[in-house]
Amino acid sequence: MFSVALTGGIGSGKSTVAEQLAILGAGIIDTDVLARELTAVGQPLLQHIATIFGADMLLANGALDRAALRQRVFQSPSERKRLEALLHPAIEALMLERRAALTTPYAVLVIPLLFETGQHRWAQRVLVVDVPKATQIERVRQRNGLATAEIERIIASQIARTERLARADDIIDNSGDAAALIEQVKRLHVQYLQLANS
Repeated sequence: MFSVALTGGIGSGKSTVAEQLAILGAGIIDTDVLARELTAVGQPLLQHIATIFGADMLLANGALDRAALRQRVFQSPSERKRLEALLHPAIEALMLERRAALTTPYAVLVIPLLFETGQHRWAQRVLVVDVPKATQIERVRQRNGLATAEIERIIASQIARTERLARADDIIDNSGDAAALIEQVKRLHVQYLQLANS
């Protein structure tokens, strides 16, 4: 199936772009959603995380303490690598399974760590949603209530903005208003339909 890999830094608006493409008829598979499914209470992966990182990574109700885990792995590159080695193969397998079940004209694979995980190989096009760093920080602060230093650490753990843009086939500038964003999405949707049908 013709596939577009959708990526961008934290707070760039990947979910908003994916929602707009879904409205237009694209099949969306969001790896963040898959990660939540795979680490839900009762899932084997959650038990692996608790075994490797300790039971204090779980809340009283047995659910994953995402804030505690995030803080831990973003302070230690080696811990982050251990977590990614657990999560990424499982997420990738589920993503491909879900894509095989789609009946839409094309698939959009929403993958925040696209180049870092080498998953751009599953798509014919790479679409990057881009905003200036100051905008990223402000949006994440408002959305998640994270401290600027923590947001900076997350940004630093992701591929550099310049490299992400250099490796993109298509770029959406999400620094404007909603109308400007929707216009860009509509244009790309038409292009992707043509590519999917060619």
